[in-house]
Amino acid sequence: MPLFERTLADAERLLGPDHTDTLTSRGNLADAYRAAGRLAEALPLFERALTDAERLLGSNHPTTLGSRNNLALAYSAAGRLAEAVTLFERTLVDAERLLGPDHPDTLTSRNNLASTYEDAGRPAEAVPLLERILADRERILGPDHPATLTSRNNLASAYRAAGRLAEALPLFECTLADRERILGPEHPDTLGSRGNLASAYRAAGRLTDALPLFERTLADAEQILGPDHPVTLIGRGNLALAYRAAGRPAEAVPLLEQTLADRERILGPDHRDTLIGRNNLALAYRDAGRLAAAVPQFERTLVDAERLLGPDHPDTLIGRDNLAVAYRAAGRLTDAVSLFERILADRERILGPDHPVTLIGRNNLALAYRDAGRLAATVPQFERTLTDAERVLGSDHPNTLTSRSNLAAAYQAVGRLEQALPLLERTLAERERLLGPDHPDTLASRNNLAGVYYDAGRLEQALPLLERTLADTERLLGADHPATLASRNNLASAYQAAGRLAEAVALLERTATDAQRILGTDHPDTLTSRDNLAFAYQATGRLAEARALYERLVADTERVLGPVHPHISGRLLRLGRAKVAIGDLTSAAAAFGRVVEVDTAAYGPNHPEVATDLDALASVQEQQGNAEAAAATRARAQRIRDLHQSSPPAAG
Repeated sequence: MPLFERTLADAERLLGPDHTDTLTSRGNLADAYRAAGRLAEALPLFERALTDAERLLGSNHPTTLGSRNNLALAYSAAGRLAEAVTLFERTLVDAERLLGPDHPDTLTSRNNLASTYEDAGRPAEAVPLLERILADRERILGPDHPATLTSRNNLASAYRAAGRLAEALPLFECTLADRERILGPEHPDTLGSRGNLASAYRAAGRLTDALPLFERTLADAEQILGPDHPVTLIGRGNLALAYRAAGRPAEAVPLLEQTLADRERILGPDHRDTLIGRNNLALAYRDAGRLAAAVPQFERTLVDAERLLGPDHPDTLIGRDNLAVAYRAAGRLTDAVSLFERILADRERILGPDHPVTLIGRNNLALAYRDAGRLAATVPQFERTLTDAERVLGSDHPNTLTSRSNLAAAYQAVGRLEQALPLLERTLAERERLLGPDHPDTLASRNNLAGVYYDAGRLEQALPLLERTLADTERLLGADHPATLASRNNLASAYQAAGRLAEAVALLERTATDAQRILGTDHPDTLTSRDNLAFAYQATGRLAEARALYERLVADTERVLGPVHPHISGRLLRLGRAKVAIGDLTSAAAAFGRVVEVDTAAYGPNHPEVATDLDALASVQEQQGNAEAAAATRARAQRIRDLHQSSPPAAG
């Protein structure tokens, strides 16, 4: 960087600010700033370079077209997509007029415009342009030209972004085979193709195909390019993300910690790739249940992104979203809802109401409303998200299928099972058709459908689905994958509801033991497994074991998740019931009183959940013979219900 800065200073001093060599030096310094992630310094230089080129060389000079293209690329990197699209559209029109439709620079301009359409959430415009570019390059340059191979890769990436995995995968496979044949297995572009194919396999749920490719790509990059090359750092991060997707946090976390340390050392703490590395590590911490480590990383990443990229940059919006998700997981629901509401408003303002990322923001806000018990606001949000997703992305897009599944879950949460069932049955059928019967999303749909059958009392339909889901998850993901543990837990709950208590307890004991071994004693999923086991012990009359397990569980939950996490109230409630069952009414009343305190802190003093908690406390007070206290408690519960009956319905 100092060399570029000195060269420009010398050129301006010796040749003058308007000499062509000075213009070139200015452009080179701007490119270097952009590559280093110093966009605040790059953009003014690119803007000046374009102004100077138009003034000195004219708007039609090839150098001017190049300057316009470079400024558009910088706007795109800075998240200023509307400005980038406008410049790229003008550059393409000028290139077609001045250079002809088949000139290599024209093809490059067309490709840059298509990529920006894709970033701007306009796949309907991006895909046809990329299809034309590939056809043109095959015709003009031949099928084996490196630029043609790049076009094939870009089209495959666009298909993948549009949810068209069936078309993306063969193109990625073809591109990799061609690059290995033409460029050789060790060429950097070949390594990139191998990584892209691995990412597509991961998106398609083919983790057994993805992981060896990621591992080979990283090994080759370390050997050919060196451990500190940017491509190697990307390969290390991608392998870690694949380990994370495969439920192998013990391998993902150290790799992401190394990646972040390497990026901070090589690129500096403020480089965009370093921020991405910090974000990915925080995601892995969150998956591993290490919320105390995840939240500060997300908070630092967001502060840095706002400082370096600005509050409206796409990466900043992603950082804000990830922090909100972490707050939600940590039970900080008020913080989460507030942040999600801001994120959605920002995305609607910056990206527009129909951008795919905006639709995801609307979905995340609805999930936060659901967790916060604001069910009247949840369903309308999910309904709007699904309507928009079907209109913008199409009924078969993976994000549309997710929206349909989430709406069904919202209907289930408010007891509208007759509306939830057809949605989940349709989602399962479509995922089997589009993704195949073995895709993780298909397994999730099968599990979700079984859950509604369970809630509807249709155990004869729920049990076979849950048994199949567990068998498939063990076969595809392995016995130790977190999804397998969840499937085992769900099947055990259904066995318990069906009165098959011995089978339920055996499954839950195995799940609790496996969760402690695989995820660790303090992982939220491990705590959930212990909760379910304690509930099963209580159902089978093993009251002393249930009470002891609940007491340890409540203490551990408070230590790990904090004293007012929503999970604590449910576990305290079950502990109170266990104490009632053994006749310890004093301890039961204390537990139910604590439930009221936790839910009041989590949801507010007038939430319907608090009224339900007060009823449980009043019941114990009545059993204690404390009629006066019970009457006061029930009166408080009734005031909350009256408040909601007299309030207008919440707006969606």
